[in-house]
Amino acid sequence: MSVSEQSPAAEIAAGYAFSGPALELGALLWDGECHPDARIRIPLPMLNRHGLVAGATGTGKTKTLQLIAEQLSANGVPVFLADIKGDVSGISAPGADGGKVRDRAAQVGQEWTATGFPCEFYGLGGVGQGIPVRATVTSFGPVLLSKVLQLNQTQEQSLGLIFHYADQKGLELVDLKDLRAVVAFLVSDVGKPELKGIGGLSTVTAGVILRSITAFEQQGAGGFFGEPEFDTAEFLRTAADGRGTVSVLELPAVQDKPQLFSTFLMWMLADLYGDLPEVGDLEKPKLVFFFDEAHLLFKGASKAFLESITQTVRLIRSKGVGVFFVTQTPKDVPGDVLAQLGNRVQHALRAFTPDDAKALKATVRTFPNSAYDLEEVLTGLGTGEAVITVLSETGAPTPVAATRLRAPESLMGPIAADALEAAVKGSPLWGRYAEAVDRESAYERLSAEQAKQVEQPKQPKPAEGEAARPEPAARAPKEDESLVEQVVDSGMFKSLARSIGTQLGREVSRSLFGTARRKR
Repeated sequence: MSVSEQSPAAEIAAGYAFSGPALELGALLWDGECHPDARIRIPLPMLNRHGLVAGATGTGKTKTLQLIAEQLSANGVPVFLADIKGDVSGISAPGADGGKVRDRAAQVGQEWTATGFPCEFYGLGGVGQGIPVRATVTSFGPVLLSKVLQLNQTQEQSLGLIFHYADQKGLELVDLKDLRAVVAFLVSDVGKPELKGIGGLSTVTAGVILRSITAFEQQGAGGFFGEPEFDTAEFLRTAADGRGTVSVLELPAVQDKPQLFSTFLMWMLADLYGDLPEVGDLEKPKLVFFFDEAHLLFKGASKAFLESITQTVRLIRSKGVGVFFVTQTPKDVPGDVLAQLGNRVQHALRAFTPDDAKALKATVRTFPNSAYDLEEVLTGLGTGEAVITVLSETGAPTPVAATRLRAPESLMGPIAADALEAAVKGSPLWGRYAEAVDRESAYERLSAEQAKQVEQPKQPKPAEGEAARPEPAARAPKEDESLVEQVVDSGMFKSLARSIGTQLGREVSRSLFGTARRKR
């Protein structure tokens, strides 16, 4: 049905009539009718202004991600997707033609063609299918690790001091046993004096951290940390035909560790932020990053953690990266973060309980004024329909538009397990990241030095008649001895310093979340 030029629908449609390149989202819904000539779109250059895809379970959020990811790839923009349920892998294969797909395409004026898109499949720490994604403990940093270990604020600050100590001593924290070795040293009889020089870290708090690390390892999470460390620049690749690569992080095998995978996603963003140069506004983003199950990231987060998230989202736009948070309701996202999300796709909400009704009213208040009764519209949307507002080419919000979304052109479901395995093993990245490496790091160095201390032979007794050599007088301690001097004067670390050579005293440069900066 055509839109009357005098109707509110025509005014809404005019707000999406962009002149430059844009992604096609669907067709306008007005007064119960779908208008295929009223196209709802989002300008390609505005995809780095971040966004939110929200809605109740089963309303079509995953298919919306797939629809947007396909078009980004087709426009040469790399995409990152987290696959929580294991049903996003189909984006690599052409879609299945059928009556429902053809019917939806006809309703929204879409010329549908079955198409697969270039994909890489990843898995956290080699768990499940996918190219293993690992991070070193040093790179991950104390703030993100505290979130994973569920430490309180005091313990988080203490962990930061431990990282500071290890950084200054050149003790590389590659995996969790390295961190455990450093903490164990600091609560040992030899290491206890070192605690006094790094800000008053208590042995009790260090013990709590040590127990948290041990419990975390016992849950089988140790494999997520180690080498070779994944280079997040892999997400920025394009295929030989110029299409953007869709990087799919397969997470079904770690669904029972939601804090772990949500925090790992944040590490990926922070790592990209630390490495990418400032580029300002581009004709198209360098990468669009979809952050699924976003409420898990914010749940129980400390004030410092939330501030770091807000800063990352605010600043990464100027580095050409767009971030879309995916969750059930906007209230899952803190206000300071939500205020930066200029593109909104809101699927249906339910109002079965008083809490649901409260969430519905809160969601409505986050939208600009509109010609719709949004409470009624949001509870009446069908699967594959959404209320949309985006940023126009000038950066101004577009009118709120109820929309029937287009059908993805790739497979709406998982590919076969053998096809997924073949894609993973056939990737050129498999050989680079598949095999874990356990090289010499803090654990090995500390263990070697402890062994030397134990095996060091006692001084022989002087021969009969030979005068005993007097013991050297103890050196009086300096006043206001510096941290570095205190550390270096530790007997155990004098010999350790010789073994780590130029690394001694070289502190790791850290940025947001305390993550380590790396040179590519």
